[in-house]
Amino acid sequence: MTLLSVWKAVNLRSSRNYCYATVVSSAENLLDLIHLSLTHKSLKLTQQCHARSLSLGFTQNPFLATKLISAYAIFGVPAQSQLVFDSLHIKSVYLWNSLINGFVKNRAYNEAFGWFYQMCCHGVLLDDFTLATMSKVCHQIGDLNAGKLIHGKSLKTGFVLDVIVANSLMSMYSKCGGFGECLKLFDEMPERNVGSWNAILSGYADSGDRNFDKEVSGFVKDMQIEGLKPDAFTVSSLLTLCNGHMRKRDHGRELHGFIVRIELAVGYGTEVHLGCCLIDMYSRSDRVEVGRRVFDRMKSRNVYAWTAMVNGYVQNGALEEGLVLFHEMQVRDGVEPNKVSLVSVLPACSVVAGLIGVKQIHGYAIRKQFNNDVSLCNALIDVYSKCGSLDHAKQVFEFGYFHRDPISWSSMISGYGLHGKGEEAVSVYNKMLQLGNKPDMITIVGVLSACVRAGLVGEGLCIYKSAINKYKIKPTVEICACVVDMLGRSGQLGQALDYIKTMPMEPSPSVWGALVNASIIHGNSEMQDLAYRFLIQLEPENPSNYVSLSNLHASSRRWDVVSEVRTLMKDRCLTKTPGYSWISINNTTHFFYAADKLHPCSKSIYELLGGLILLMKGPAVSHDFENFTRVRKLFVSLGFYNRYGGRVPRLLEVKTKVTSYLLTLEFLSHAKDFHLLKFELSIVDVEMFSPNSCSDNEELRKDALLH
Repeated sequence: MTLLSVWKAVNLRSSRNYCYATVVSSAENLLDLIHLSLTHKSLKLTQQCHARSLSLGFTQNPFLATKLISAYAIFGVPAQSQLVFDSLHIKSVYLWNSLINGFVKNRAYNEAFGWFYQMCCHGVLLDDFTLATMSKVCHQIGDLNAGKLIHGKSLKTGFVLDVIVANSLMSMYSKCGGFGECLKLFDEMPERNVGSWNAILSGYADSGDRNFDKEVSGFVKDMQIEGLKPDAFTVSSLLTLCNGHMRKRDHGRELHGFIVRIELAVGYGTEVHLGCCLIDMYSRSDRVEVGRRVFDRMKSRNVYAWTAMVNGYVQNGALEEGLVLFHEMQVRDGVEPNKVSLVSVLPACSVVAGLIGVKQIHGYAIRKQFNNDVSLCNALIDVYSKCGSLDHAKQVFEFGYFHRDPISWSSMISGYGLHGKGEEAVSVYNKMLQLGNKPDMITIVGVLSACVRAGLVGEGLCIYKSAINKYKIKPTVEICACVVDMLGRSGQLGQALDYIKTMPMEPSPSVWGALVNASIIHGNSEMQDLAYRFLIQLEPENPSNYVSLSNLHASSRRWDVVSEVRTLMKDRCLTKTPGYSWISINNTTHFFYAADKLHPCSKSIYELLGGLILLMKGPAVSHDFENFTRVRKLFVSLGFYNRYGGRVPRLLEVKTKVTSYLLTLEFLSHAKDFHLLKFELSIVDVEMFSPNSCSDNEELRKDALLH
């Protein structure tokens, strides 16, 4: 029946608040009307069709019931689908499939499994659609054991020979960490299509550490030998493997040429999909400018293409370009950002635009009702902490309308640690355990780092032991570096060295770097020299290690060793890049090198710096300002110099390796009424707040830390 005949049979009347249908007398008319309700996205019309079917006695019509179950699921009310299903006396496999698929579409995976269990208990014969759907559920929830159960059901019923079912099972295995089973299933398939090869190639991409030249390229050749041509999904799976060393980058260029040569990127959906994959591949290979050329040549761009390009800029440190493109996306093309767009641009906002920029993104998310997305909320917790606003991070974490996952807990714990609040970080960690959440490696690193900064050695070691013994977390290099840092800062340098010797893996530069920092804090030059020697072995191309070792021996007047280290640097053609800082004031970025006099206001800055140094040496200040490196004196002075312009100075990044120690700038509260209580020179992000420059509460100003 055509749409015109439907309108002849149906007198559809609508007003501002309601719509209703009349003159519907057959099941066929109702089926067409339900289809019409889906086209016009009218849940009320679907409900009226349901009511009409009840009044006409069509409740046991399987076609109408299947259509109603599917329609309610599309409108996001699977509970109504269940009511339709329960009203039927005879339930075919198609009705069971429609109900289960409706719950899957609404991500109600537990309910889908529950109905699948009921289906098996009622002795309903499973078909290929049932098994493929349940494989997808196992894939989504990452449950390998449940996936093996579905595989067993497929073997028992013989549907494992079906290409669609086998492809679904392979995708499930690759996503759930069972790539070996995926390969075995692939080898046992009597018949394969392009989707089968795509599933195995996608499995290689997800498994990691696979040899592109031998295994993956071999699969591609075998696929072509069987007479199957790679499609867009095949190429996109291969592109994810083409970042890393130079040989893999060449493979990426070859795939790009293949796409152009056979005109694979034809059609709106295909062009956008492959364009996004190419942009991502080039961005991950540190060639974001090539990704931009791909982006500029795309004939059609949607929000995913814009987001891929913005994310590429942010990943490569081109933060201002990322923000400019994010603005162009909305102004020039009228494309509204989605949740992924906001997550991608947040790191750039936190650095370039500061706290105000992050608040603007947060406000936009609330207006668009994105504030219940867990990934976005996790990103907000992270950037609020890094912008110095721990209160806002706590508000998102404690009062946000989202389900907290392990990343949420880890972000909040790391935020507390970043601000030197180790006890609060440990408290949040304990609360997480009490609620039944198991820690992972990232959580342990976050809470141990917090203990390091707060000097909570006993608590940190207890957490480390419980993580290893109780939660069976394997110690990683990052965890070991935290333990060394913890022992070293507390003065237990011997125990720290003994721990390094017993590590289950080779110590990394971060481990020896932690020992270096601890040796400097406690003035142990022998341990410092030992750690630097190992750093040079591990990082022979890092000039900072040579310079630091040379300076160490120069302070002890061991000029022969100094000459030896300097000669080694010269032989290896190593030169240390000067450390520099930059500060953003009035939307202008100012760069400073050590002893820099190129700034147009340098004369006034140095005059103010001299006054601050004299003030620092007064009796009211208890800390040694001379430890505050000269490049940082310059940006602080510029901040004070611009104080009366009504702007809040912000240090964006410090490109230098500095010993980690705590320094309290008490003089800031005496000079120009600034409030900056404490910061750590190993961290590189600062907000300075004057009493009149920030409308937030007093606690926000008190918690303004250098990060």
